[in-house]
Amino acid sequence: MSGEHASTRIIEGYASGGADLAADEVWAVEAHLVECRVCRDRLSAAVVTEAPAVASLVGTVWSGLEPRLADTATMPRRRRPAWLSRWMTPTMVPWLAMVFGMTLLALLLDLAGTGSGAGPGFGLGSGEVSWVLLLAPVLPVLGVAVSWSRGLDPAYELTASAPRAGLQLVLRRTASVLGVVVPALFVGGWATGIMVAQWLLPCLAFTAATLALGGVVGVTRAAAALAAAWAVVVVAPTLATRHTSAALGTDALPAWALVLALGTAVVIARKGAYSVLKAHR
Repeated sequence: MSGEHASTRIIEGYASGGADLAADEVWAVEAHLVECRVCRDRLSAAVVTEAPAVASLVGTVWSGLEPRLADTATMPRRRRPAWLSRWMTPTMVPWLAMVFGMTLLALLLDLAGTGSGAGPGFGLGSGEVSWVLLLAPVLPVLGVAVSWSRGLDPAYELTASAPRAGLQLVLRRTASVLGVVVPALFVGGWATGIMVAQWLLPCLAFTAATLALGGVVGVTRAAAALAAAWAVVVVAPTLATRHTSAALGTDALPAWALVLALGTAVVIARKGAYSVLKAHR
């Protein structure tokens, strides 16, 4: 890529099949072509000269499709902001509403005892467990899992094969989840008297760990595994002993900060892993 447009070498190499281009160059030119009409026109001209067989095939297919498309009734376009499609899928909306509802429920359970967030919560009775604090790390993970769920996204195949389906789209969808969950948790933490770092660091650390592990086994699988591990290692013992786990105490904050830093470093180091299909499992 050079300046605002792709170089002639890249355009011609892509038109001839991309065998002589590096993988990052192919990804970059595909992402650029989505936004740049000038380079798309240059690519069309290059295909005629560099790959005449392809140009002939496209012309034959188009000549057969064009009459049919003219006679086919088009579906009415839904009025949905274009920027919203770049940040989340339609299936994310009800799930984000569910996550928001879970946050509200946790807050109500915390306030049910004394009205100050120090109450017993649901069936605990000791006054030492906060449901907001207990659920904060896994709430964004649920949204992230849904945003990459193969079974819930009807456009999964298109999304997974799009040139912008790499780390940029992963971060956009994660940010959209955090944009809903974090403000809700902030209100819950303020109402229950929990210090911000005590829920925010585990929340962000779990999200970063999900993305880091997702580059290896898939984002949805990573989210499910970490949420299950949290339920077994922290939630179950907390409910059984009626005492807040040490993982949620202030002494554990440096460890959560380390997990956040390591997870972020792994995501950056393995950013190319999110451009392949296994990251969408």
